[in-house]
Amino acid sequence: MTTIPAIAANNGAAPGSTPRSPVKAMDSEVFMSLLVTQLRYQDPSAPMDTNQMMSQSVQLSMMEKMTELTAGSKESFSLQMRSAAAQIIGTEVSYTLADGTKGAGVASAVSFADGVPTVSVGQAKVPLDLITGMTAPAAVEPKKTT
Repeated sequence: MTTIPAIAANNGAAPGSTPRSPVKAMDSEVFMSLLVTQLRYQDPSAPMDTNQMMSQSVQLSMMEKMTELTAGSKESFSLQMRSAAAQIIGTEVSYTLADGTKGAGVASAVSFADGVPTVSVGQAKVPLDLITGMTAPAAVEPKKTT
């Protein structure tokens, strides 16, 4: 009698091999792997329809372009947030923190260390998205000399 090793003990991998981590998203490599597998195991007497193959290639191309567009949009949004945060320095801001604490003061510095820029308002470090209002600094009139 042959003993079959437990599958669950190694996430479905063969005994002695490194377990494979699951793919979390469909990318072009997965798509191409599926297409090659489909071609490899197709019935020679009834090959894949050319129109179907072209349709799948177009779908792959569209998926790659949408992924690039999404990445570009995220980068653009990040740059806009950084620019907005830098322009706040020197202005009077009001904010409401996540715990409900409200405050106000002059924005003196900005940190870009985290995903969302953090604005220094007095002793408080306020994420940019928690700032609820801004007041432009008062214009200083030049002194008149006589």
